[in-house]
Amino acid sequence: MCEWVASAFGSDAEGMPAGELLLPCSSGYWMNDFAESIWLAMMSTNVALLAQFFGGLCCLRKTEMGAAQMSSAADDSRVSGLAIVAAVERRQRVTPSARPMGPPARVSVVIPCYNYARFLGAAVGSVLAQEDVQVDVVIVDDASTDDSLDLAQVLSTADDRIRVIKHSQNKGPVVTFNDGLAETDGEFIVRLDADDMLTPGSLSRSVALARAWPSVGLVYGHPIHFEGAPAKSVRTTARSWTVWPGAEWLQRRCAAGKNVITAPEALMRAAVVDEVGGQQPLAHSHDMEMWMRISAHSDVGHIEGADQAWHRDHDLSLSAREVNMVSDLFDRREAFEVLFAADLPSKIQSGRLSRKAKEALAIEALTRACHLYDRGRGTEDAVLELLEFANQTWPGSTGSRQWRALQRRIRIGTQLVPHLPWYVAQAALRRFVGEAEYHRWSRDGV
Repeated sequence: MCEWVASAFGSDAEGMPAGELLLPCSSGYWMNDFAESIWLAMMSTNVALLAQFFGGLCCLRKTEMGAAQMSSAADDSRVSGLAIVAAVERRQRVTPSARPMGPPARVSVVIPCYNYARFLGAAVGSVLAQEDVQVDVVIVDDASTDDSLDLAQVLSTADDRIRVIKHSQNKGPVVTFNDGLAETDGEFIVRLDADDMLTPGSLSRSVALARAWPSVGLVYGHPIHFEGAPAKSVRTTARSWTVWPGAEWLQRRCAAGKNVITAPEALMRAAVVDEVGGQQPLAHSHDMEMWMRISAHSDVGHIEGADQAWHRDHDLSLSAREVNMVSDLFDRREAFEVLFAADLPSKIQSGRLSRKAKEALAIEALTRACHLYDRGRGTEDAVLELLEFANQTWPGSTGSRQWRALQRRIRIGTQLVPHLPWYVAQAALRRFVGEAEYHRWSRDGV
């Protein structure tokens, strides 16, 4: 066993007694890791409450944009979009427009499909039913072995807004999407998996934001995750828009190390996609990397208060079949590595953000290992896998608070940890913080 792994299962950190660790916090006081966790939870809750409080007090201002500027952007929708207007300098929350400015926008929707004949009709139907926009659909069948191709051709024959591309052999989701992307000619682009659906008015709401803020290259909102039949109750009125400077939005993604966009709820400006290119050959994090790459070159908009898409969760989906707790960490690390290996604008501090993202992923791995112990599931193999990931990803992991917290759990043992009040409380607190973070994501998209 290598030295760093042995130290994880061995003695205490130098100078610290077993079972106790005093930590500095930002306010200058000292506290143990349990007390610090409570403090962090209180802070996260207060931030959420303060955001709601001040959000209610602040007057939301409408976007001001000259009619001539809007007309120009609409008339030449697929010219290079990176220099249409200056990027926003700070995050802004504004009152949304009821409908898109200018003439109806053309939105090209690419639907990659592999053995989803049972879902394809609903996906296509949700696109064709969109109002206040002109839509065209590109279905790319990735050598399905069911009736997907036959159904796609029937749909295409019935509606000239639908085109079909056929693969003679299976090429995977990235090539499948990129082949469809090459056939698009709309002002905006949506990637819609064949097992997902758009909610009523989704494209109109997204286009309204994108048209009002030409510096925005990516718009997204809240997706409804469902199993079986989709929820009948859908929110269709946007409460507000938030427009992020792309660099700031990307910095937050790196600090968290997490993806916040599922896929069907996202709309991309075609001119920006033309500049940055399609998806990269990543097994499961190709969407995540593309969202971040777009944010490096343009601003990002989020729609609050409305549900933008239905995302179907089922056992045969790619993520359900091939992604687990550890592989998800590897996939996200690879997305960051591919992103920062690219030639990004000078405003993006690639080296610093790359280190920040890797630190976040390593901390998450160690926190997950602690959680396994707190739930009585801390097997040696599972914990070692997470330890190895953390050490490989961020060399500073062995000096972190989370590393030392895990050491204490390892010494106590997986049989005893779940029954000690200290760790029972930490497990409950972690669930509480997780629920608060989920609520914030559902509301604000970050």
